[in-house]
Amino acid sequence: MLKDAVHYSVAENEPVRLVQVTDPHLFADPEGQLLGVNTTNSLQAVLNTFIATKYPADLLLATGDISQDYSPESYQHFVDRIEALNLPCHYLPGNHDDPRLMALRMQGEKVFGQQLIVVGAWIILMLDSTVRGKPGGYMGDQQFALIDAAIKAHPNKHVLLVMHHNPIMMECAWLDQHCMMNGADFLARTSRYPQVKGVLWGHVHQQVDKVHVGPHGDIPLMATPSTCIQFKPLSSYFALDQVQPGYRLLELAGDGSIRTNVYRVPGNRFSPDNEANGY
Repeated sequence: MLKDAVHYSVAENEPVRLVQVTDPHLFADPEGQLLGVNTTNSLQAVLNTFIATKYPADLLLATGDISQDYSPESYQHFVDRIEALNLPCHYLPGNHDDPRLMALRMQGEKVFGQQLIVVGAWIILMLDSTVRGKPGGYMGDQQFALIDAAIKAHPNKHVLLVMHHNPIMMECAWLDQHCMMNGADFLARTSRYPQVKGVLWGHVHQQVDKVHVGPHGDIPLMATPSTCIQFKPLSSYFALDQVQPGYRLLELAGDGSIRTNVYRVPGNRFSPDNEANGY
């Protein structure tokens, strides 16, 4: 069940520092816009904002919807843009992605599609929650088997589960139609493992920081803003938020705790068009 893992040499008593970007929705044409926002420019602004902090990250996690138009060029644009970070990048697919094209075009010396990352006192599992041809997600048996095998192979490591789709409802009627369909079961099953210390996703184009009360304690549940447009929280209909694109930083401590925060592009440079369509 366990295929190739990627190992990094971080001391077990040292924190693992991550930066997460998600849902850039890039086009073959760098001038392409999604609902009035140039997604190439907004991704670059997010990356520039992160670079300016000089934060000593160990890894970059890209959690899906890299492409908006399923083009080979959109994936190449992403690889080209992240090169300046000089970080290993681990990616997983979203519902807007073509996994075959991702595997072919998300290539580079520091770009990885493997699902198991072993780093410091942690393992990070990059799970595939996509269902071909559908915007919603589902965590299949193969992914549960991967979780089980990885924990059995590394029983003394803490675990961060990473995916594209939200396993909890957003209280946003239109968006909750496209959640992980078996999200409640996913959380019930994975929280039985005392090693699981956090769940991280994208897809919802907004920040979420909640907890799941499991049999072994509280598990942080975290969603991260898109690098392009943002969805208005708690909206019963499709609506865009005016807050700026962002990213998330996480510090995974050797004791299994997680420190995290979301940061956004400063100013008011990216304003979506609420009258536009095409998402």
